[in-house]
Amino acid sequence: MSWFEQTIREKKQTLRLLTAEPMAALARACSPLWNNSDALDLLLQKDMPLLPHCHLIYAVDTRGHLLSANIDAQYMDVSKRGMDLSDRPYLETRLPYQGFTLSHVYISEQTKKSCITVMHPVRDGLTVLGFIAADFDVDDLPASKDNPPEEEQKWIQYKGDPAIRSTLFMQERVHSAMDKCLDEVIDIIIEMMQHHGIFHCKIHFSSSRASFWSMEDPYTYHINTVDELINPDRCLAYPRQPLTSRAIVSSEDIACVLNLFKQLRHADETVYLRSSSFNIINGMVGLTFSCDGSHYVPYREFLSKNIEFWFGGSRRVEQQ
Repeated sequence: MSWFEQTIREKKQTLRLLTAEPMAALARACSPLWNNSDALDLLLQKDMPLLPHCHLIYAVDTRGHLLSANIDAQYMDVSKRGMDLSDRPYLETRLPYQGFTLSHVYISEQTKKSCITVMHPVRDGLTVLGFIAADFDVDDLPASKDNPPEEEQKWIQYKGDPAIRSTLFMQERVHSAMDKCLDEVIDIIIEMMQHHGIFHCKIHFSSSRASFWSMEDPYTYHINTVDELINPDRCLAYPRQPLTSRAIVSSEDIACVLNLFKQLRHADETVYLRSSSFNIINGMVGLTFSCDGSHYVPYREFLSKNIEFWFGGSRRVEQQ
């Protein structure tokens, strides 16, 4: 399971743990009042504080029509009774006859913000009378008790533009301005990542530029041409500072990764590295080849592959 999926799952699980029991108790209490909308409104209003972070609570019949008022922390809007909610994202596919459910995130009609609806059926014996629904603003949801899971870094491969792949062997690398001084440029970027606070770089070999993210200002990036990179005055723009303690890549491996970029750029005149990226905090290497195939690789795995792995047959890369 990816970091993305795991984070969503844990957020929803936290909401489930906070609401499942109160919603079940509220549904039981609502059952004998189901045909008395005024009494139902008063009960929902009284018990709403049992659902922390809930911004709206209401009752829906089995057709998806609003049976109660719309009730929030300050106001009870009885004018909404009878409104057809069956086309709402949390009702349009199926009603939760089997039990407690959490909706996908959708935009609330009332707040115009991202929202999740929790629903629980109200029963009279085996008969489902309707449902209690509680809306939660995504921005107000409590954090999970556990720390966010660390993403396990894996090799990810993406296919690019089929039109580029189909004409791959009709093209040949044109030497760029960066290619003409690539040894010097790679040595400079190594130095910048080791000793000048650069934690992420993206190198565009064909268009002869590089983008840098600095520990001093991580929310912006700076684009530098080849002429700017080889300018000795660059140290005034990127002052010397020690390698960040957050880096998981050693100084030695920083050099190894960047020198391998250079080899992949020069190894073949048809299949070659067009651009690359490297982040020393999460250790991920990004590679985009002339066939438009892209890879995102943990740096240790990247370093474990030699040039023959990539170009033992150029068609290996062509099929990305």
